[in-house]
Parts: sequence; structure tokens; C-alpha cells
Amino acid sequence: MIAYAARLAAAATLVFSSGLLAPAQAADDATVNIYSYRQPDLIKPVLDAFTKETGIETQVLFINKGLEERVQAEGENSPVDLILSTDISRLVNAKDMGITQPVESEELASAIPAEYRDEEGNWFGLTRRGRVIYASKERVDIDEMDYADLADEANRGRICIRDGQHSYNLGLFGSLIARWGEKKTEEWMEGLRDNLARRPDGNDRAQAQGIYSGECDLALGNTYYVGLMQTNEKEPEQQEWAKAIKVIFPTIGEYGTHVNISGMALAKHAPNAEAAKKLMTFLASDEAQRIYAGQVFEYPVKDSVPASDIVKGFGELDADDLPLSDVASHRRAASEMVDRVGLNQGPTN
Repeated sequence: MIAYAARLAAAATLVFSSGLLAPAQAADDATVNIYSYRQPDLIKPVLDAFTKETGIETQVLFINKGLEERVQAEGENSPVDLILSTDISRLVNAKDMGITQPVESEELASAIPAEYRDEEGNWFGLTRRGRVIYASKERVDIDEMDYADLADEANRGRICIRDGQHSYNLGLFGSLIARWGEKKTEEWMEGLRDNLARRPDGNDRAQAQGIYSGECDLALGNTYYVGLMQTNEKEPEQQEWAKAIKVIFPTIGEYGTHVNISGMALAKHAPNAEAAKKLMTFLASDEAQRIYAGQVFEYPVKDSVPASDIVKGFGELDADDLPLSDVASHRRAASEMVDRVGLNQGPTN
């Protein structure tokens, strides 16, 4: 147990405070304690806006892995009020592990579209990113594609992707299973495997680098990485990678582009639940949607809130309206399919 606790502590970094997260406090003096998969500097502007409007302070513990296990291990003594996550599978996992509680709120229900929230109120989406195709500006002369095209023999040896077992890819594969069924999706995945230019490797930015270097012409990536590369002053070579690609928003037949979300969930044993609910309501507001989505180069979940100028530059997101809970329900099947097909071993030809 001591070793387990040490591993959890090593994965976490406390910010915006000098000690442990605040214990339970009186409602009129509450501080919202947050466990976050999202890096603190990216959420600080929106949390600062919340404090300015309400006077309620926030404290953040950044945890890069094992957040759900930490909360579960802490049990009733956990100081966390609000969980901020960056992937639908993590939100669903938190609910399945019993570390969240439902929130009944007309404001949240009206602000956040049904496909981006749990039907029982255990989690709510905040921002969206598309799982799109990065394409070489020099070597790809089309601007529209279907995900099915990635398995077409015309693209043999042209595609780069990251690890097939990564949550971003499993989300896409899960959505294809939901739309196409397992048989068609597996046939497609075999075609994708044989069209790879190399074994899956690196992160989404590495796929853009592969296009820049000429190793591949097409790649799967999230929209927000384009913004991160375009604005990267510390590693300006990434700006060159971004200049080498264009973003294509693929469809799933008659449906739109697969999306994933960042989101929030109220912790089961939240000491400051009422203050946390106020923060949740604020994060769903137009103002917070604009600040948060702009800061992380993502699309607001509310269509009424315009994207930032940088995000608008990626193109218009016509999102598939498949409920993300349905996507998450197929992730295990998607993971097993990746292994069965040998996607991570690369092309067999």
C-alpha cells in the first residue's frame, strides 16, 4: 500500500497552493479542490475568471496518470470536489469506478448538448476536438475524405499514426464500430494497417513531423495539436511541421467527424459540493466556454459560442452526433481488434 501511494504521489503535482489540498470548509468560505488531467497553466485563466466572478477560490492537483485510482483509494477522506478530465473514456471510467455523483441541473442540461453529457448527470463535456486527417499540402490535392478512404489501396504506404492502443485512436475506432459494426471495422483496420508507411509510433505531433519530412502524406491527429504546433515558440521547428499540413475533416459515411471531449465530474465525496456545482455551472457558461476552448485550441461544446480565430483556421467542425457514451462502450472491442489485426506491428506487405 505504501508503494502504491508513492507511485500516485509521483504522478501528481500540486499547483496554486503551498500545502495539501484544502479540507472540508464552511460553505461561505469554500475552496473548490480539483484533480485535473489537464495541465494547470491551460485551465488557470478560466479558473481565475470564476474566482473573480464568485469570490470562490480553487486549488488544483495535476495528475498525469492514475487519477481515478487515487480518488478511489482516498475514499471518503478524499479532498477532491471536481474532476477535470481530457477524454471520454476517463470520464466513463470515473463513473464506472463509483467515484462520481450525479448532478441534476437545468442549467447544465440546457447548456451542454445531450451527446456530450452523461444521461444520469455523472459527467459533462466542456470542449471538443476532432480526430482529423493531417494531409500534406504539397502531395495531397484533395480536401474531403471519409475515414473509409484510409483503407483504400490508393493510399498504400502513405499513412502515419500513433499507437493504435492510444485512447485517441481507440475513441475513433469505437465510433466506427458503433456506426459500421465490428466486421466492417475490422476489414477497414486491416486495410489501414497495410497502408501504413511505418509502424505506429510517437504522438500526434510526430505524425505531422512525418508529413513534413516526407515519410508519409496522411496522418491521424487531433485538431488542437495543430494550434499547439502553430504557436510553439520554444520549439519553432514545430511551426514548420504545422505549415506543411492541412486539416481534413473526414466523415463516417453520412455522419460527421469523430470528436472527443474534455469534461468534468463532481466527486462522490466532494467536501465542497455546492461550491463545485457553482464552478460546473460557470464552466458551462458562454464566457467560460470561450476562455477555456480558446486556451486549449479546442471547439466549445456549445455551437452558439464561436471558436477562437486560430481554431477557426483549422476549418469548420461538422461533428458526428453519436453519443460519446456509445463510443466509450465500444473501446474494449476496439482495443481487442487492434491486437487481433496487428495494427501496431505495421504493414504486413
